[in-house]
Amino acid sequence: MADSDIPQEYYGWWRIVETSQWCDDELDIIGPALISITGNCDRLRMCALLAYVNCRPTKTGVSFTWEGAWEYDPCTGSGNVKLRKDGCLTGKIKIKDGDESTFIAQRTSEPVGPIPDPPDYRDKWRRRW
Repeated sequence: MADSDIPQEYYGWWRIVETSQWCDDELDIIGPALISITGNCDRLRMCALLAYVNCRPTKTGVSFTWEGAWEYDPCTGSGNVKLRKDGCLTGKIKIKDGDESTFIAQRTSEPVGPIPDPPDYRDKWRRRW
């Protein structure tokens, strides 16, 4: 296994079901809250966040950095996950210069439709008819 290979037990799609900081009933406001952990073109969707994720294995799990948009505001951050004995992930996500939260995720299948790209800040001010 190369240093960049994600361990098989982490590899795949995970459904975020609980956070410590944000309202759990708003996790799916723009679609099911998901994170992919594959080491290749990973994605994150949660609350009003859409992001590209860069994962890498660590001695105790997987860490990641992300870049995207919360609503239309550009933001970046980092996080990490560990596998629990029950097969769920427990992790932490941090917004640079902002909030941080722990989360719990359960293994799921890849979504049928693609996760949209993060919106561009300029789209916030464009008039749509």
